Order: sequence, then structure tokens, then C-alpha cells
Amino acid sequence: MPDRDTLLLMDDEELVRYCRLEFFKATGNGGQKRNKTSSAVRVTLEEYSITAEDCSERSQHRNRATALVKLRKRLAYAVRREYIPPEQTVCSLENKMYPLFLAKLLDLLDSCAWDYRKAAETFGVTATSLLKMIARDSEFFIYYNNMRKSAGLPAVHP
Repeated sequence: MPDRDTLLLMDDEELVRYCRLEFFKATGNGGQKRNKTSSAVRVTLEEYSITAEDCSERSQHRNRATALVKLRKRLAYAVRREYIPPEQTVCSLENKMYPLFLAKLLDLLDSCAWDYRKAAETFGVTATSLLKMIARDSEFFIYYNNMRKSAGLPAVHP
């Protein structure tokens, strides 16, 4: 099994070779097409016991792609490594490199005991810009504050 960073960089076709895919019928709004076709997708990366699913679209292919995006983010949250600086200090949320950027930022924050000031100094940005980077992704911001709380630190505000 490839390491976390390699998995995060793989394209969808490559990544699914390491995953178990399940297709099932979704429930809820969407009418007859949604209730009669197996368009919902669950993707499991068994090596790490990480699962993601999606049923937001009527297309199985789009749901698979979205589930893989979710799986990459969950992998980034779940697996910590020794901090190795990313190649860049900014990355768009829509960029395909974002899960790897997120993972490396989480590695840094974890190595700094969730102290954003110390992490910003190591990262080479101001503390304010690091906080803005964290706050632009609401899921990341919630996760970060939960980790600060578990470390006995107060929550930060954007």
C-alpha cells in the first residue's frame, strides 16, 4: 500500500485500485430515477479504515468522483506524518493538490502542539494569514478548534 502522500496525489482511476467500491440505491428527494438506480457510491480505503460516500447527484460517475474527493480529505485528517514543508504556502480549496496541502498543514500544526503562532513561524507566514488559511475551509476550522480544545488550548476565531 502506498503512503498517505502518494495516495493523495493519485488520480481517481489509480486510487480506486486501493479502494473497495460499493454502489447502492439512495433514498430521499430526487424522484423515481434516484430511488430505482444504484447511483450512490461508498468508497473504502481498507488499509486505513476510512470510508466516504456520496449520493448528491443522479450520476454514479459524479458521485464516485465526489466520494473520492471526500476520501482524500478524510485521509488527510486521519493520518499524521513527520512535517515536510509543502512546495507552496497557498493552495486553492478546489485545487487537486489541496488534500496533500491540508495533510501537510495538519502535520505542521500537530508538530507545533496546535499552536498556530509557532506553526506560522515555521511555515513562513504571519499568524493572521495562517488563521485565514485555516478559516476558509469550515471543516478544517472546526477540526482545528477541536484539536486545540483536546490539547487544552482555547478556540480561535476567524
